[in-house]
Amino acid sequence: MMATTHALWGMALALPVLAIAPEFAPVAFGAGLVGGVFPDLDLYAGHRKTLHYPVYGALAAVPAGVLAIVAPSTLTVALAVGLAAAALHAATDAAGGGLELRPWRASSERAVYSHHHGRWIPPRRWIRYDGAPEDLGLAGIAATPLIVAGDGSTAAVAVALLAASAVYVLLRKPLAALAAYLASLVPASVRPYVPERYREA
Repeated sequence: MMATTHALWGMALALPVLAIAPEFAPVAFGAGLVGGVFPDLDLYAGHRKTLHYPVYGALAAVPAGVLAIVAPSTLTVALAVGLAAAALHAATDAAGGGLELRPWRASSERAVYSHHHGRWIPPRRWIRYDGAPEDLGLAGIAATPLIVAGDGSTAAVAVALLAASAVYVLLRKPLAALAAYLASLVPASVRPYVPERYREA
């Protein structure tokens, strides 16, 4: 899924905080946004493996959530929502396409790496690829309650992320072609450092 979809769903995890303890809502929305995006910081260094933990992430989020309920504070709430958002990101990557530059070709059987199992989880392709129309639909589902129930800044962030998602969906396939072209221009001495999916495009 798109990074923006992950960000919006991470923020959506903070909605119960808004309902139960609104004083912690701003930090919860921020933590959800950061946690939702954080795993993709491995984009150019072992993507969907280095910072993606679909099993261990969920195991870490449970006690953090309990701690936030038992001892609510800015820190415990932020930790709980951030870890839950990162875990959701890693787990839902398996619902999408494979780890390839053009995932609509369905040629990769690597969706996300499970450190617990020591293997790659294959893509389910329920969301055919990041930037597919159904990916935008998921982003819209998460954004709607954030826009309706969130304060001005939360709603504004949700609108901005949804707008960026729509633009990315329109440009997704041309961007893949552009990335492949730019990768082909990289000097031979640097090519080994270019992610494999770009070199094989």
